[in-house]
Amino acid sequence: MSDAVRPSDDFDWGLATQAITVRIRWFGICVGYVLVNLIGDGQNRSILNAILVLGAFYALFDTVWSVRGRVFLSEWPMFISFMESLFIGLLCHFDDGLLSAFRFYYFLSLLVCAIRYTPLVTWMTFLFHTLSYVTLALTRHAESRDELSALILMPIFLGWVTWACVSLSELLKWASFRLRELNIKLQQNQSLLEHRIADRTRQLQESQAMLVQQEKQAAFGLLAAGIAHEVGNPLAAISSLVQLLNRRNIEGETREKLSLVDDQLRRIQRTLRELVDFSRPAVHVKTRCDIHSIIDAALNIAKYYKRKKGKQIRTRYLENVPRMMLVHDQLVQVFLNLILNAMDATEEGGTIEIQTTREDHWLRIDVHDDGAGIPDELRMRMFQPYVTTKETGTGLGLFVSRNIVEQNGGHIDLTSTSMQGTTFTVRLEYPDDERSDSGLSNSAIVPVIAKTPDATEPPTE
Repeated sequence: MSDAVRPSDDFDWGLATQAITVRIRWFGICVGYVLVNLIGDGQNRSILNAILVLGAFYALFDTVWSVRGRVFLSEWPMFISFMESLFIGLLCHFDDGLLSAFRFYYFLSLLVCAIRYTPLVTWMTFLFHTLSYVTLALTRHAESRDELSALILMPIFLGWVTWACVSLSELLKWASFRLRELNIKLQQNQSLLEHRIADRTRQLQESQAMLVQQEKQAAFGLLAAGIAHEVGNPLAAISSLVQLLNRRNIEGETREKLSLVDDQLRRIQRTLRELVDFSRPAVHVKTRCDIHSIIDAALNIAKYYKRKKGKQIRTRYLENVPRMMLVHDQLVQVFLNLILNAMDATEEGGTIEIQTTREDHWLRIDVHDDGAGIPDELRMRMFQPYVTTKETGTGLGLFVSRNIVEQNGGHIDLTSTSMQGTTFTVRLEYPDDERSDSGLSNSAIVPVIAKTPDATEPPTE
């Protein structure tokens, strides 16, 4: 058998054929009891039964070892072959000698040996059996023609059976090992196919998620443009009327009230302008941007969020950060999503902190909230599409944010999460011409604490 079809180290051919050999042994024991006690002439019956009992004990041990997943005396195959030769020879000696029906046990023994062991052990077993039969002939003094014929033909038949059993066993082993190799290849191909299907499914989900997000942005842009148009025109008319009234000769208290109305109109117009700016078609061209201005733009939009009320937002910005080549509108969308998620995770009276620091050749932006954290079963899947901790969330925000940050040469991570809060970190590549500037280190952080006003707070009198 060539090395190409040999079993691997974890394959035990002897153990795999154990069930067959155990059945063959018990078949021989049962047939022996029938021959001795039902068919035989009764001569030496007690001795033959005693020998068969010894054989039954050996078969019993073999069965117990087989149940345990082991092969009895697997390291002593030659000893087993020798004992079987002696066992069969004794049965023949106390039965009918060279013509005993027990001589056919030699063939069963060779079959078991060929199935269980190597060809060398099988041929050695053939020599043991031949010597056993010749020794039997010498002890019984073969004289009749039938006995002499049996003495001549038996070694020939033993050799023929040995050759046939070895050839058949090798063929079965080769077929078994070949099927095992094909099965392994089939499992590997199946695993590869499942991996490809999972990969294609993931790509399809991500493409679908990006399409859904783009459709949401487009719908939001149309809605914002419509609101700005419908609300902007009446506001412009009201503002014109206020300005006309201010030109008249009116008393001071009335002029003060008109000025207050004009301030609130400007506030509404500024809110509409910010809404339209955020919802306009995205520009995917990189320009030199101030990262802190991008964060502030996201904060200006987030202050109108309904869950902003009663929460503080603190910023700590690194000084003298150079402008970076980024897609402005996309980064505003990323930080707005992180800030809104932090607001959703934070209870009233909570705090959200945004900090920028220098980390090697990266600019690090941390968005931290003091909410209850993210469940363990979701932490590893937070950036996959359609994964969300919100009851009404779409599960696309972090997925889209990750794609945007990676397109801008950075990466985003869930840095930490616990019952004390959660931190998301965005890292953007620091400009090459500024990396050698040792003056910009973490020690240069100057905290600038800013509380963003609530959109719902009343105007100041």
